[in-house]
Amino acid sequence: MRVSFSPGYHAHLPEGHIFPMGKFVALHRYLLDMDILREQAVVEPGMVDFANLCSIHTPRYATAVWDGTLTRKEQRRMGLPWSRSLAVRSRLAVQGTINAGLMALQDGIAGNLAGGTHHAMPDLGEGFCVYNDVAVAIKVLKQAMWVRNVLVIDCDVHQGNGTAEIFKNDENVFTFSIHGEKNYPFKKPPSSLDVGMPDKTGDLSYIHALSDALDDIYSSFKPDLIFYLAGIDPLETDHFGRLSLTMNGLIEREHLVISSAMDQNIPITLLLSGGYAPTVEKTAEAHAILYKTAKELYRNGYQ
Repeated sequence: MRVSFSPGYHAHLPEGHIFPMGKFVALHRYLLDMDILREQAVVEPGMVDFANLCSIHTPRYATAVWDGTLTRKEQRRMGLPWSRSLAVRSRLAVQGTINAGLMALQDGIAGNLAGGTHHAMPDLGEGFCVYNDVAVAIKVLKQAMWVRNVLVIDCDVHQGNGTAEIFKNDENVFTFSIHGEKNYPFKKPPSSLDVGMPDKTGDLSYIHALSDALDDIYSSFKPDLIFYLAGIDPLETDHFGRLSLTMNGLIEREHLVISSAMDQNIPITLLLSGGYAPTVEKTAEAHAILYKTAKELYRNGYQ
């Protein structure tokens, strides 16, 4: 299984900032140390071209992120202070998702050790999301006619408002979000299918709701490619999550989503999205479950 990763995924943040920027490098090292990934399977992306970036984002916003001319209000809404390293990492991560989508089409499954920044809108960033990597990747792959129909499975605990808004009029992109109903964002543009869960939802109810939703989706929509936003913030230990998944529940979720794609013979692209465990190390270990599960399923039956 090939993945996108660059050391440039790490950007400078002020001491004590809540966003676990170190998780990307920590996850890469953990996956290699645990022999879940091999070094030769790691593909380093360059920065996404502005032309591709502006297939989704306005030239004003894309340029303001790169030039450092975002207003203070825009930076506060984004939740991240501007730096040159943040601008670089944002463009690297978008290209990483484009590359991962292409690798998934070639190999059946691939991932980006970042990505899933689903709150970003065409002219603004919010919720720790600068550019909407999934939307850009979908647009680029569709324009190049690599794909026609695309399914977004968003299991981050926060509804994918940016992705929903961007593709609200595109019948060839199915956006599905299962999230905390009372959690951020408080204004939720409708996805193709939204499943809002109450606070304290545990493993059993969550997995049943997810399984039923996937059955409904596959019965009516036939995607050429899936982008899976595997946020770990539904975990009961997450700082922002407010749901109550256990680690066993997370493992079951990853198994369900990946195996459903395999059963349908649909290539799947794996993305991190959110996760705010008590430490960077714990955050990386929880994200690693996605890739461990994918490796086991792929080895045991995908080919």
